[in-house]
Amino acid sequence: MNFAKPLQRVLTGAVFAALSASAWAVNDSVGGPGVNQLNLPTGVTQISREIYDLHTLMMVICLVIFVAVFGVMFYSVFKHRKSLGHKAATWHESTKVEIAWTIVPFFIVIGMALPATKIVVAMKDTTNADITIKATGYQWKWGYDYLKGEGEGIAFLSNLSTPRAEAGDPAHGLVAKPEGDNYLIEVDNPVFVPVGKKIRIITTANDVIHAWAVPYFGVKQDAVPGFVRDTWFKADVIGTYRGQCQELCGKEHAYMPIVVNVVSADDYTKWVNGKKKEMEALMDDPNKVWTQAELVAKGEKVYAANCVACHQATGLGSVAVGAPALVDDKKVLGAMAEQIHVLLNGQNNGKMPSWKQLSDVEIAAAITYTRNTWGNAGKGQDPLVQPSDVKAARAN
Repeated sequence: MNFAKPLQRVLTGAVFAALSASAWAVNDSVGGPGVNQLNLPTGVTQISREIYDLHTLMMVICLVIFVAVFGVMFYSVFKHRKSLGHKAATWHESTKVEIAWTIVPFFIVIGMALPATKIVVAMKDTTNADITIKATGYQWKWGYDYLKGEGEGIAFLSNLSTPRAEAGDPAHGLVAKPEGDNYLIEVDNPVFVPVGKKIRIITTANDVIHAWAVPYFGVKQDAVPGFVRDTWFKADVIGTYRGQCQELCGKEHAYMPIVVNVVSADDYTKWVNGKKKEMEALMDDPNKVWTQAELVAKGEKVYAANCVACHQATGLGSVAVGAPALVDDKKVLGAMAEQIHVLLNGQNNGKMPSWKQLSDVEIAAAITYTRNTWGNAGKGQDPLVQPSDVKAARAN
């Protein structure tokens, strides 16, 4: 008796069952996408709920039109078929029919346009905001600056916090290993806003077109280099809400999520105070004379957080984004002034972005790290770059 085929079917079924169980083990992301989600979320803002209702209304109108048109068509075909003795009519260009199928769609379009226009106008009303935040898109992260209202002066970068080993990188031989319900939609520095306050989001970009979007807020606004656009939301439910860049912006487009924590007024004030103290602690004195070992240690962290998206952790380049290798690179081994200029101002029409948002200490640390790692140590000029050197270059 041949047991091969039955055994194969059993093993196939077991594998399928295991995969199915694994798939169903994933839970909805709180404030983010749900398992097998097919519809829009109702959201936690007035605008998002109005968008949901408008979407439902449009679906109902389209369904009614579909049923009516195809119902009449199938009824006509079935009841007036040739096998029942009916003969094709010889008339055409009926004035009444022409008028009917012009007037009826006109009123349908007006009925759909009026509520849609009302919502679009409301979405663009960014006046009288309590807090204004600028969201800048980078390849591939978001930068946030609190420009007005409580928290003014706070600024930080928000990076994907999913480990690269889980996210995967085929170009570097890393296979994705998804873990957790918030896979690829978790960040190291989320945005904090108070509940019930109108938040204006100003969007722009440093390199290519990005888009700042959070479905639960009913918000999606493109971030275009050289332009400033804005949108707003007012969340009325405390919680964590997630979104992603929604414009194809390069090879790591999927790796720049958005996380917004909506908290109570008291908790927001605590966060603001804590964040300002944290920023003060991180603002190392640019006039301090650092040792090479201190800068290399700090530079490794700065490089890992900001540079490995294009340059590899090993110092090699990336053909996909046109990033050169930093191993034995002329700028890395040459005079420090040129490398400082590149980091402050970018080059190659934005392929290498400006990193002015980093502190003088962070830029000096990153440069010192590249000049003393991957076999570059001892090969070139200026192995030690002090923050004061960056400060002086920035002033010029």
